[in-house]
Amino acid sequence: MNTIRINRRAVVLALLCLVGIALFVLSMMPSSSEENMHSLGQKILLARDINARTNFPQQEHNLEKGYSAENTSVEMVLLHDDDGGKVTSNDSAISDGESRRFIRRMMLHAWNGYKKYAWGENEVQPIAKKAYSQGIFGGAGSGLAATMVDGLDTLFIMGLTDEYIEARNYLKKNFDITHVSGSLSVFETNIRFLGGMLSAYALTGEHFYIDKAKSIGDVLLKAFNTQTGIPKSSLNPSSGQISNYGWANGGSSILAEFGSLHLEFTYLSVITGNTVYREKVQAIRDHLDRIEKIGGLYPNYLSADSGTWTGTHVSLGAMGDSFYEYLIKSYIQSNKNDTQAWRMYTETIDAIEKQMVRKSKGGLTYVAEWRNGILEHKMGHLACFCVGMFALQSRLESDPEKAKRIMNLAEEIGNTCHESYVRSKTGLGPEMFYFTSDDEAKAIVGEHGYILRPEVIEGWFYLWRLTGKPIYKEWVWAAIQAIEKYCKKEGGYAGLVNVYDASGGSDDVQQSFFLAETLKYAYLTFTDASIVSLDDWVFNTEAHPLPILRKLHPIRHLVKQT
Repeated sequence: MNTIRINRRAVVLALLCLVGIALFVLSMMPSSSEENMHSLGQKILLARDINARTNFPQQEHNLEKGYSAENTSVEMVLLHDDDGGKVTSNDSAISDGESRRFIRRMMLHAWNGYKKYAWGENEVQPIAKKAYSQGIFGGAGSGLAATMVDGLDTLFIMGLTDEYIEARNYLKKNFDITHVSGSLSVFETNIRFLGGMLSAYALTGEHFYIDKAKSIGDVLLKAFNTQTGIPKSSLNPSSGQISNYGWANGGSSILAEFGSLHLEFTYLSVITGNTVYREKVQAIRDHLDRIEKIGGLYPNYLSADSGTWTGTHVSLGAMGDSFYEYLIKSYIQSNKNDTQAWRMYTETIDAIEKQMVRKSKGGLTYVAEWRNGILEHKMGHLACFCVGMFALQSRLESDPEKAKRIMNLAEEIGNTCHESYVRSKTGLGPEMFYFTSDDEAKAIVGEHGYILRPEVIEGWFYLWRLTGKPIYKEWVWAAIQAIEKYCKKEGGYAGLVNVYDASGGSDDVQQSFFLAETLKYAYLTFTDASIVSLDDWVFNTEAHPLPILRKLHPIRHLVKQT
């Protein structure tokens, strides 16, 4: 009896100790429901076993939990918030875990504003607190939910389970592009909607995303109905009518638009088994490979009727940018099998390096714009994407000396883009900045706004991942703090009219790419490199990650070997 009593006392004492420990742990947890969900165990996607869904050999990945695809009880992959590295801000060290939690709260604020004031619509006006829809999305009432599609994979990667499930369920039931009666941008539909659905499938394995992606791809095929197979810029899904913009050099097709379909159409062919999508974009590539370039450069405009260039303007910014990005990323996506893409990329980048890369009097490296041999000494915020592109190129170069030179170029331009930020009153960069005898890296009237663009942060993300230099994390953190300070509104985030005047007003638009790109790249800057690893994934130009296709995959039969 005494032994039994002693054992009972021991059990009671042990239970009381456990309760005390549990209460202490709970007292140390953040009080908000969002932090309770995520701060102790940050739910982030690791490099998932994408091979199991796309029929190439399985590899081991660092997974702690799987993802239950077919029911709505999603199990996100768990990465413990051990804080990891540090970033310095205002003379105080901020842990990576704290940075991630801060950016996740920004994502929640942006998402909740959209949910409250514009659910099911394309975008939100966070000051007016109402829905907003640009013409590129088919106008008001198109029902495409651009913010939802664009932000879906960011929600998943950040481990925002409830928000992801809610968006997933809505899109599964309601998304239908075939009924849109307004005109859509072919380019934007591809990178945002098709890219978003493809990425959601790649991350989760849920097959209904394939059906959604196929419906988008089939609609986009209508844009290729031209004499040359070069797609036009705008299409009406209901009527099938296609057209180019009158302002585009007399109604031409735009290089950055028809040249930025390859990643999505290739992956769509892979997961559907239908090669027509890949064949369409390969025909574009072959045509561009065949026709004469201007000093090795690709002008921004091409006639979809004659297949010839209609101007001599060359730019790594608007109208040109993502064409070059998709050449190198197609090579990466194909696991270096698409040698045509790599050859075309390196040939034109060599020409750009010689003819368009310049250094200012103050020592800032930039990529000028080229018009028939005459340089315009300006660089757009969009062109800052090339920082990441050059960083990726350096990683792929077989010649160590060239790899070093290209990485130096990436870092120098990354610094120039940083200067465009820190020379403003808000710490955010303008839409366009110039290099003159009087000033450097500053905008002129009419081009000094900031519309929540991601390209500068994107470039620093790549530099951090590929060099490991802490300065790039510090720059990302400073930019995020500036966005929080100057762009946050009650109903979300909005762009600035003038980065040089903190009181200059807002554009009152929360762009869908803010959720898709800006916050995603910022967040991934503070995660372990295994999270959406650059060894396993390639980002489309809207920051939707797509899987790299391994050697034994049928992609070998789809790519052109040259």
